[in-house]
Amino acid sequence: MPNDQENAARILAQTSLAEGMNAEEVAELLASSDVTLHTYPKGAFIFHDGDMPHSLYILLEGEVHILKDTYSGRQIFISEIDRPGDMFGEVYEVLRRPYDMYVRAVTKVKLLEVSSHLFTLDLDETPRRFALIVQRNLMKIFAGKAYAMHTKLKILASGSLREKIVRYLFPYIDEQGRIALTVSREFIAAYLAVSRPSLSRELSAMQREGIIEAAGRTIRIVDMERFEAYL
Repeated sequence: MPNDQENAARILAQTSLAEGMNAEEVAELLASSDVTLHTYPKGAFIFHDGDMPHSLYILLEGEVHILKDTYSGRQIFISEIDRPGDMFGEVYEVLRRPYDMYVRAVTKVKLLEVSSHLFTLDLDETPRRFALIVQRNLMKIFAGKAYAMHTKLKILASGSLREKIVRYLFPYIDEQGRIALTVSREFIAAYLAVSRPSLSRELSAMQREGIIEAAGRTIRIVDMERFEAYL
């Protein structure tokens, strides 16, 4: 059975942050003083709203939620991180801006924490190859996030909730007209900036009208022509 270090190396090697690294470079990165392994109990805060960042985080095990509290005290769900290798906090870390949200462990969580030193090397330092790869990959990650934000803004600019739902779901349709969701309805509702009950009501209405069939995280497009009419 693999130990924590072996499991961390396996997961790290599959992340976009380590893309282009060989096994030796992944091991060197993991052994660096800039990378540490931390375990958090269920309910623990990874960081708080207003904290200054000092690391980016890679999930190894468990699940965390990204949350924000309004001035009136209402908690807003922003996202869930539950897939090993998922990364969070990198934008704040590179920009050196305080967090405007917080992250809490939903289960016992194991994280790799990568120090900002890897992205902010002094000019008189000779960078290690794995550090250069990390910097290059971060640029690609930021470009991907910028594209994802552009896509999200186009979806949110849609007129009706149904149009938002269709435009969100459309890229995930397979050749059989099915969609296997990898995220929860709570996540989709947060992405679309609507309440979960509103999302569920609209999906139910689309099902009653014979446009879709929904069962758990699987959605089948019953009437593709009517579905695409909302694009």
